Amino acid sequence: MTSYDDTDQMIFPAGAATQTSAAEAAKGEWDAVIVGGGMAGSIVAEQLSQAGYRVVILEAGPGKDLDLAEYESYLSRFYGAVIKDNQSPYPFNPNARMPRSTDTMPVHPGTPRDDFYLVQEDKYCTDTTFTRVLGGTSMHWEGKALRMLPEDFNLQTKYGQGLNWPLSYDDLEPYYRQAEAELGVAAEVEDQTYLGMYFPRGYVFPMHRMPPSYLDQTVARGVDGMRVNLADDDYTLQVRSFPQARNGVPNAAYDGGKGFVPVGAVSTSQVEEGERCQGNTNCVPICPVQAKYHAGKTLAKALRKGNVKIVTQAVASKVEINEQDQRVTGITIKNYQSLDSDSYETYTVKGTVYILCAHAIENARLMLASDMQRMSRSKLIGRNLMDHAYLLSWGLLPEPAGTMRGTSCTSGITDLRGGRFRGTQAGFGVDIHNDGWGWATGSPYTDLVELVDKRGLRGRDLRRTLGNQISRQLLLAFMIDLLPDRSNTVTVDDRYKDAIGNLKPVVSLKIPPYTMRGAAFARKLATDIFEKLGAEDRTTYDKDRYSAVEHDGQWYNIVGGNHLAGTHIMGTNPANSVVDHTQQSWDHDNLYLVGPGSLPSIGTSNISLTMAALAFRSSTHIVRQLRAAKAPATVRS
Repeated sequence: MTSYDDTDQMIFPAGAATQTSAAEAAKGEWDAVIVGGGMAGSIVAEQLSQAGYRVVILEAGPGKDLDLAEYESYLSRFYGAVIKDNQSPYPFNPNARMPRSTDTMPVHPGTPRDDFYLVQEDKYCTDTTFTRVLGGTSMHWEGKALRMLPEDFNLQTKYGQGLNWPLSYDDLEPYYRQAEAELGVAAEVEDQTYLGMYFPRGYVFPMHRMPPSYLDQTVARGVDGMRVNLADDDYTLQVRSFPQARNGVPNAAYDGGKGFVPVGAVSTSQVEEGERCQGNTNCVPICPVQAKYHAGKTLAKALRKGNVKIVTQAVASKVEINEQDQRVTGITIKNYQSLDSDSYETYTVKGTVYILCAHAIENARLMLASDMQRMSRSKLIGRNLMDHAYLLSWGLLPEPAGTMRGTSCTSGITDLRGGRFRGTQAGFGVDIHNDGWGWATGSPYTDLVELVDKRGLRGRDLRRTLGNQISRQLLLAFMIDLLPDRSNTVTVDDRYKDAIGNLKPVVSLKIPPYTMRGAAFARKLATDIFEKLGAEDRTTYDKDRYSAVEHDGQWYNIVGGNHLAGTHIMGTNPANSVVDHTQQSWDHDNLYLVGPGSLPSIGTSNISLTMAALAFRSSTHIVRQLRAAKAPATVRS
């Protein structure tokens, strides 16, 4: 009953038909059982629903009110939060905990801690996060939707680093286009044709690019044409617009001239679901007008067909395996009563095919808690954890440059994402942040502390000084490649459990010299850019912080990018990977592990678009498997 005209007030279709109880789900025999209602899970569910299959989604988070009221409650909570971190819009849920950047602190070995969800015992700790609500981490992502470079797929062959994919850019390119349509990506092909990246003749993105901010244009005046040398190769820098998964101006030339119709309204005079981007700078953690894509938009299409059901407050606790043939026989869930109670009932939900879409850390945690490492031929479950290593550099421009206008990040520098230098050091992209020094220093709150408490400013002087200072802030965020490494892991430990007795993930992530050589070059580049812009470099790194990493006698603070990947990587055989090129498990033939955990590398692009493309690709193979599984029954009848 959901429509998408300009008066629509719904995120999801209304009514009990979209949900089913855990007890009812356990009674049925489903064609597909999906764990996780985020971006990957929603895409797979929607694709299987189109093919006519009965699908149940097991979602750990709450989802009682699948309409605009729920989203507005998230907004109200965000507006009222003192600390506006990635998880601030969402209610605390002890039964399906999720990490918060404010939680980061190492656990002393041998001393169990229940304070945080991600258990970290190393000196270096990551502050990376993921969100466990319906819609998953798409509820707090920034919305940048870059493709991986062609060279990212064969990094080992080309540069002797990392791992090759069992796929090429050619193999994934059609699914990139499908993902760009689903997410409603706003970009121009001419901005994205660099470092070997290519598109079919005549292709245009669904929507025109987001306008570069005034800050982008200010940086471009100093950076465009700037020359740098790496590994004896010269590179010319240019500020480029980033592809964005958010509603902008639809491209009339899309789809051979048929145009593109975004999900939801695109009129700036309206305030319902799916408005055109207004340029708010709080894209992370939540877009106030739902201009930014989130998985609920895909899920709404899946639910509308009537053959997809959701069980909410259903935390997957075990994957059931038949020891004789290694096939999955069910997913056992703990269905908790409420966020305020740790009381739960246990059910096992059965289907023909099982798809784990709970993201890199939760997929690994679930498999390890289910003792599936014992059955794994590669022993790689939970290994090769990756996340982009972010190095932040910040400076104060000589003149106001419109900081705090536009989305979080509209443009950046992408010329050093690829090249021969990747044989010795990591590539990186550079984000120009429109939201000032917030990520780096806690601005504007820290500015107020300085101006009011330390300098004693009040009234007109405070307003003038604060406006002048914030409008001149420039943050450059360097997103640096982190290669797969078997020693970077997700494990479980019986000492660490959540409120309903599920094992917590124990994470160990170290930043290798290869990545730090990229960070060191990035830091030097930042100082050169600040000099070109006449900006005062205010960057400082603290060797006593949890994020401190030493390299060549210098200390840096490396923070997480929330781009978690690895832990069940794809490969060419059961000895070097957990899944094949379709994301089907090597060890359990009716199990798929769909999501960023399958990525053998992350390169220098945000992972969501690639994850979505892989989800579309895997869906075609899952449909084939279901057809084959049901064919004998059809013949017999």
